[in-house]
Amino acid sequence: MSKKSSKDRTLFTIIMLICIAALGLIAAVGLYFIKNAKDSSSDSGTSQVLGAAENTTETQTDSGEPATEESTQDLSSADKYDRIIAGMSLHEKICQMFIVTPESLTGYDVVTASGETTKNCLAEYPVGGLIYFTQNLEDTDQTRSMLSDANSISLDLGGLPLFLAIDEEGGDVARCADALGTTSFDPMYTYKDEGESTAYSNAYTIAKDISALGFNLDFAPVADTWSNPDNTVIGQRAYSDDFAETAKLVASAVKGFSEGGVYTTLKHFPGHGDTAEDSHYGTATSDKTLDELAQNEYLAFKSGIDAGADMVMMGHITMTAVDQLPASVSKVMITDELRGKLGYDGVVVTDSLAMGAVADMYEPSELSVKVVQAGADILLMPADLDQAVWGLENAVESGQLSEERINESLRRILILKDKKLGINE
Repeated sequence: MSKKSSKDRTLFTIIMLICIAALGLIAAVGLYFIKNAKDSSSDSGTSQVLGAAENTTETQTDSGEPATEESTQDLSSADKYDRIIAGMSLHEKICQMFIVTPESLTGYDVVTASGETTKNCLAEYPVGGLIYFTQNLEDTDQTRSMLSDANSISLDLGGLPLFLAIDEEGGDVARCADALGTTSFDPMYTYKDEGESTAYSNAYTIAKDISALGFNLDFAPVADTWSNPDNTVIGQRAYSDDFAETAKLVASAVKGFSEGGVYTTLKHFPGHGDTAEDSHYGTATSDKTLDELAQNEYLAFKSGIDAGADMVMMGHITMTAVDQLPASVSKVMITDELRGKLGYDGVVVTDSLAMGAVADMYEPSELSVKVVQAGADILLMPADLDQAVWGLENAVESGQLSEERINESLRRILILKDKKLGINE
């Protein structure tokens, strides 16, 4: 090997070492900038996550869980009801708790149209709903106009949509079938052996018929069991004389009425089928204990509630083994039993407050207060609307009732109205 070749290799080695060192320096510089870039990106990402966490905290539910889209909608609905309630006077709130006949509202003997008088009276007493009977129904066109006009008047006055109610059970209690020729049925008891499908289809047909006329609330089905052969006020209006069978048939009827397009009402809690008297004309009693009711009468009400019933109607049945009070003014029966034991938090409506079983015992102003103190939400057909409304207003102003108790019932009513009728702020 020559000296020149040896020098060349040495030079080549030096150059290679220099190149390697340069490449190492370049790599180190590159890694430095890459690390800084990653750190900067990480800081930015942390800031975004914290921001999202702050936003999530702002929309948490009451339970502390992050709000889902559904829970956010629930919160929004709750806020809507709060705003509506806050914007109402005490008088307006209390009036929403009444469903009355158009005659009671206007003072006329018979009402077959909704016009200027209805407008003036709804402006003075913006009630929650109107209930109609055979005398109000002349023909289908007149009925549709009367109902539609009444609701339009309520909305034009800046009020809420009306419950437009009727008793259409089928059989002996069938206002539309009797007056307007809608589908006619035998008493519901006669169908008991045809099972749940017939209970459903009968209810569905009734609901479709009356909703086509403009009614949105039916005080049906009867959830009483005809357990006392001497009972005449219920009798064949009941779906069965067997408690378990009634429970199955009533649940199917609730689904039929609801899917037919109307609000449904279970009646008459805690059960009118074992009484011998008619509460329309005087005191009707039941000597059932709470345990006996739970094992028997409650079965149909519980199944109807589970099936989605919109209201439960309180009967004026004096519970002699409980508190010696008509169930409609009994805190034990409404708050402890219906709401507590059966877990029902929907709208509770009374039977007509003009019926002898309670009207003979209390003045309208006193009765309205007792009903609300017991836990009911809607007062049906008081003997005197003006006195009944005044009684509640006076009770709140004197501290006998709290306005929050009124708001509690109003909220249930708003939620129910919003379900099918829709409420705009």
